Amino acid sequence: MSFSNIKILHIDSNHPILWGQLQELGFTNHEDFTSSKEEIEEKIQDYHGIVIRSRFKIDATFLDKATNLKFIARVGAGLESIDCDYAVSKNITLIAAPEGNKNAVGEHALGMLLSLLNNLNQADLEIKNGRWNREENRGHELDGKTVGIIGYGNMGKSFAKKLRGFELEVLFYDILENVGDANAKPVSLAELQEKSDVISLHTPWNSSTDKMINSSFINSCAKPFWFINSARGNSVVTDDLVQGLKSGKILGAALDVLEYEKLSFENLFLDSEKPAAFDYLLQAKNVLLTPHIAGWTFESHEKLAQVIVDKIKDKYF
Repeated sequence: MSFSNIKILHIDSNHPILWGQLQELGFTNHEDFTSSKEEIEEKIQDYHGIVIRSRFKIDATFLDKATNLKFIARVGAGLESIDCDYAVSKNITLIAAPEGNKNAVGEHALGMLLSLLNNLNQADLEIKNGRWNREENRGHELDGKTVGIIGYGNMGKSFAKKLRGFELEVLFYDILENVGDANAKPVSLAELQEKSDVISLHTPWNSSTDKMINSSFINSCAKPFWFINSARGNSVVTDDLVQGLKSGKILGAALDVLEYEKLSFENLFLDSEKPAAFDYLLQAKNVLLTPHIAGWTFESHEKLAQVIVDKIKDKYF
């Protein structure tokens, strides 16, 4: 069966297997990595599918011009850059690939946590600057702690699985019921806040998770805790996080994502003076930062592309 009449526009670069396998299946691929959103809107009516990462937001204006669009495939976990409700109302299939980078995110979150607890990055930096500080870098063991995971989808489950080698309790909270497995115990958010020594965020960004980690959330936690965010930066109020760090309610923070990121995740918003809270994060010894790379491994690059191919194939075969 030939699908050469189904034209797919790739507006971000991805692993070459995505293009190659779609071509082998008979689809017609076109690419445009440089035109503006407005320029692409002028020709989008010619296409039946879009493959995107996060280059720009696919909003109602764009969708109104995409009169022949049948699917939007985002090579990543979340769909927040797409007006999903409007797309669904126009019978457009939405495809994402959280399965593709869940392992990468789980490993990254664990790596950040272990570094944070044991001051690995700070100690490395100090030695390279001629300082040999043993007592100041005395660490904490993960065994015996309680880890609370907020959001128990692909990413949360992956992180919980990575924790199985430790002697600790893993709790999770999710708005959906019956999403648990043998690696974590389902609890209410209040119980998670009461018991957790470590809180790791693994939620999508939407209206219910926007700014959810704020002063109210932090102050509702019974114990001082370490905080990990490998989900979305806009789910955390950085000013409130910094206040928690200053007060000691947050013992340390490992942040792969920041609220200052642009929608494309390729840059920060920092076009002018740095916000005071961000400047604090840059200076704090108990803060570990990475540039939105938790799901950005060489392996996940290929896995994400393969998941998208498989889901497009499922739609048409």
